[in-house]
Amino acid sequence: MSRTRTAILAAVALVAGTAGAAVAAIPPDADVAAIPCTVDYKVQNQWDSGFTAAVTVTNNSAAKSSWAVKWSYAGNQKVTSGWNAKLSQSGTAVTAANESYNGTLGTGSSVSFGFNGTYSGTNALPTTFTLDGVTCNVDDGGSGPGPTDPPGPGTKVDNPYAGAKVYVNPEWKAKATAETGGSRIANQPTGVWLDRIAAINGVNGGMGLRAHLDAALAQKGSDEMVVQLVIYNLPGRDCAALASNGELGPTEIDKYKTQYIDPIAAILADTKYAGLRIVTTVEIDSLPNLVTNVSPRATATANCDTMKANGNYVKGVGYALNKLGDAPNVYNYVDAGHHGWLGWDDNFAPSAALFKEAATAEGATVADVHGFIVNTANYSALKENHFTINDSVNGASVRTSKWIDWNRYVDEQSYAQAMRTQLVSIGFPSGIGMLIDTSRNGWGGTARPTGPGATTNVDTYVDGGRYDRRIHLGNWCNQSGAGLGERPQASPATGIDAYVWMKPPGESDGSSTAIPNDEGKGFDRMCDPTYTGNPRNNNNMSGALANAPLSGHWFSAQFQELMKNAYPAL
Repeated sequence: MSRTRTAILAAVALVAGTAGAAVAAIPPDADVAAIPCTVDYKVQNQWDSGFTAAVTVTNNSAAKSSWAVKWSYAGNQKVTSGWNAKLSQSGTAVTAANESYNGTLGTGSSVSFGFNGTYSGTNALPTTFTLDGVTCNVDDGGSGPGPTDPPGPGTKVDNPYAGAKVYVNPEWKAKATAETGGSRIANQPTGVWLDRIAAINGVNGGMGLRAHLDAALAQKGSDEMVVQLVIYNLPGRDCAALASNGELGPTEIDKYKTQYIDPIAAILADTKYAGLRIVTTVEIDSLPNLVTNVSPRATATANCDTMKANGNYVKGVGYALNKLGDAPNVYNYVDAGHHGWLGWDDNFAPSAALFKEAATAEGATVADVHGFIVNTANYSALKENHFTINDSVNGASVRTSKWIDWNRYVDEQSYAQAMRTQLVSIGFPSGIGMLIDTSRNGWGGTARPTGPGATTNVDTYVDGGRYDRRIHLGNWCNQSGAGLGERPQASPATGIDAYVWMKPPGESDGSSTAIPNDEGKGFDRMCDPTYTGNPRNNNNMSGALANAPLSGHWFSAQFQELMKNAYPAL
């Protein structure tokens, strides 16, 4: 919910009580010159018990080398975390002071910061702000439609998550609520997975696509609403992982187009849903496999070689982008793997080039891509705070450690921002944004390091300080010790449109043992806790939880572990 408030400070004295009194005209910018500062406070995203806010401060007085903005809440709002400012709160009073890197604020210059908060009851807007003790104007950009006003239905916006609520899947909410302690997160928005043709109309009596969109309209009310869909049914799906194999064979590209993508596109084009912002995550775990798991690499699989040779991953993604992108309220985000998959020099640029190839196939153009998503259904830490890629120990770079293994990135946020820069450099629009799936990358609990590791060598330094507690970065199935990550929020960092929970916490990655099924899902040893590994994880143990059901099925033990290890803690 995007909300702003204006308090105009006039520098004009009006003569009242005299009929027909003449009032001298004042230049439009006279008031602005008389106002020492202006504050734009926007609630970008709001849910039952929390919100994300963005604040922009403009200084119209003398230049400053440091600054502090203060306001007070009328209700019980509490700031829980923030960025680009040092935020503190005493009672209802909040102070936001500059960081070391943004203290300079020249005359006429602006600075922006944001934060997450909690509330109950009404999330009333602050009415008074001060900059270094001086009262500011509170600005909504002026009267009439402007850049801060909500766009009309079907109007494409730069960031679909900004100023919008996000759809809470009633089916996932019911499962979460049924778990002990699950009500604490049951109102979080998660992705709706269309992982087979039958999911379009609903599987085993469950909600189909129209039912979800209708429910989203009911949740929307008069606000903006984002609905998150996972488009996930390529021919020969997941060529390097058996647990999430799909229903379509490697050559069934026509069936994918006519029986899967076309019906979805027709529903999304229904004018009934024109007021929704529909975010699609397009075909996870597909294109990156064509870079990392094909011959002559040691990690190659016959299935991935087949999919590269027949071109159906590229064709399928291009077709989906073209058809789904025809609706003006659909925002396509293409899967871009994660840093522990594509962060190496021989994977990074080739993957970006392949993304562009797919984005210009089957009638699609780069304009059909609104952005990219990383870490979908994975566990890579959002930000590693105890070491950087530039650190060295006893003269040895951390890149030589067994964990980093010459990767260029140590976490998802740095990877996402760098991948965005790379994609823009090869021709994607400069306005593309990134999403990061934080549903299971919190790595909290007692195992979370509180400082750097010992400087004995690069391995003790990295292993002792890393939040990500997996045995190896290549481990992906039902990882033991994982926790819920950052809660979904809009615009959390430069170039990042949102943190999202695209993978619904509690849904299995794959079964621990072979389970006969009619869903086309195989048994992958990476989901077996006794498995000793393969070249893709340097022959390490899988780190998977025991007694897991088929991928996508509810896994209560994992849900409980994710809550227990959540960071930030629940």
